[in-house]
Amino acid sequence: MSDFPVFPPGFVFGAATASYQIEGAVREDGRGPSIWDTYSHTPGRTDGGDTGDVACDHYHRYPEDVALLRDLGVDSYRFSIAWSRIQAEGSGAVNPKGLDFYSRLVDSLLEAGIEPAATLYHWDLPQALEDRGGWRVRETAERFGEYTAIMAEHLGDRVPRWITLNEPWCSAFLGYSVGRHAPGAQEGRGALAAAHHLLVGHGHAMDALRAAGVREAGITLNLDRNVPATESDADLAAVVRADTQHNLVWTEPLLAGRYPATEEETWGELITGQDFRREGDLKLISQPMDFLGINYYRPIVIAAAPHREADPALRVATDNRYAEGNYPDVRKTAMNWPVVPESFTDLLTVLKQTYGDALPPVHITENGSAEYDSMDADGSVHDADRVEYLRTHLAALRAAMDAGVDVRGYYVWSLLDNFEWALGYAKRFGIIRVDYDTLERTPKDSYRWYQQLIAAHRA
Repeated sequence: MSDFPVFPPGFVFGAATASYQIEGAVREDGRGPSIWDTYSHTPGRTDGGDTGDVACDHYHRYPEDVALLRDLGVDSYRFSIAWSRIQAEGSGAVNPKGLDFYSRLVDSLLEAGIEPAATLYHWDLPQALEDRGGWRVRETAERFGEYTAIMAEHLGDRVPRWITLNEPWCSAFLGYSVGRHAPGAQEGRGALAAAHHLLVGHGHAMDALRAAGVREAGITLNLDRNVPATESDADLAAVVRADTQHNLVWTEPLLAGRYPATEEETWGELITGQDFRREGDLKLISQPMDFLGINYYRPIVIAAAPHREADPALRVATDNRYAEGNYPDVRKTAMNWPVVPESFTDLLTVLKQTYGDALPPVHITENGSAEYDSMDADGSVHDADRVEYLRTHLAALRAAMDAGVDVRGYYVWSLLDNFEWALGYAKRFGIIRVDYDTLERTPKDSYRWYQQLIAAHRA
């Protein structure tokens, strides 16, 4: 058992998924279209024209998936709720069949001895709200608070841990600036407005969750460890801009109740001329959380790309990442991401050093790797690279905890191979293989390794 990092009693081990990536059944039982339905059905947007129409068919097969979670031995399962399955147009009438699905899922988890952890928003905004401005406008944040109140009323007695937003960076900047995610917009001011309104939506959701008396409420951020490609002044300045947009635009309002001091340096007149912030927003956004969720996969190497800065949309996104030639001696995943576990430790310890006691307890709400795994003739899936990734990153997490970071749980991404957004079905992150023709589930070696780690932890 020496292969396994040792964690303290009470540490939560879990697995995570997201609604549009696994559920399918996009036109069943009153579900309305989301921006990802629209985006994935737009020619040229996703690899191979793939969509989430069927995905893993979790909507119909969830009992099988809950059984796999039970056999895995996890303490908790993090899933997300499809807003348009609850309110087809993002407001107004509540769909009882949508509520019933998530109620049955939660009851099944509890019967299996698994604690549900619900994410309220994992990128699948109802299309009707996007048609009215999406996250660019404050109305969406207000409707998000109302939707949260509905879910808390119906599931708050059984779901102890709630996550308001997953990775708002992706929603704001990939969605509204560089256009690689739904809704596929390429805007400057619109992306900054979306970032702010996502935080306002988080604040309204926290109000609703507190009013419902849920046990734990927080947000999940994909904070990045940004490193310069060189020590040149240009690259160091680019790292400041990248830290502002990837990290500080979220952590400063949430944890310190202020906007980033470097925002004018990063965005210039696009932020100084904004009109979307209102008095009282920071108080709403910065209310105390019970935990901070962090998703981590790899460090990012930043190189200056001044030719991009003439375009306001790309300037907002500081889209100058992945400098070639860095980390030449480390393995890359199927996403071409460098495997550098020590940067995971660095990210967490620097976050603690920066915010001190203002940093709430942390849950690692996603961590994992896409690999080139395949099924052998005997039906097994030997994904040694993923096992090694998980082993070394859990060791890096333990090192951060030893350095004083209060980490309470870890959720592997992902339980299932699934629809990987604009990359379609080409990348596999799951510890369970999904045959997309038959939808058969096959646990991989990484599933067995994680199962053994959890069993050793309990022993």
